[in-house]
Amino acid sequence: MSKVLPRNTVSVAGVLMHLLPAVFLFALFAAVGILHVTSRVLVVDMGYRLSNAEGESRSLTREHDRLKLELATLKAPGRLERVAREQLGMAMPRGGAVVSVGDERVKDARTAQARSSAPGVRMAERGAQR
Repeated sequence: MSKVLPRNTVSVAGVLMHLLPAVFLFALFAAVGILHVTSRVLVVDMGYRLSNAEGESRSLTREHDRLKLELATLKAPGRLERVAREQLGMAMPRGGAVVSVGDERVKDARTAQARSSAPGVRMAERGAQR
């Protein structure tokens, strides 16, 4: 005996077959919406990061300019002379105390001559190591 379904009876499989395209379409729209919102959130976050980095850059540029001005002030010859006189107790040398060093070839020749003529005399040189 075979069962015959009445005409107004609806099967579950038939309903699922009719709803399946609508469910897929809804899932597709939901996925696209989620991706769009996620991308917008990332763009806004990157904008905040960029704004913070630009603010930090401006702040560091101002600090750099301030430090350059301070360095120029500290290296000023008048200030260095005043510090040497007042804090270090230095004074300008007298006329005969200043020795001018000429060309490197002349210096090397004098050094060689001093070494050969006076073995007991040593001359101080810049950068000389013991």
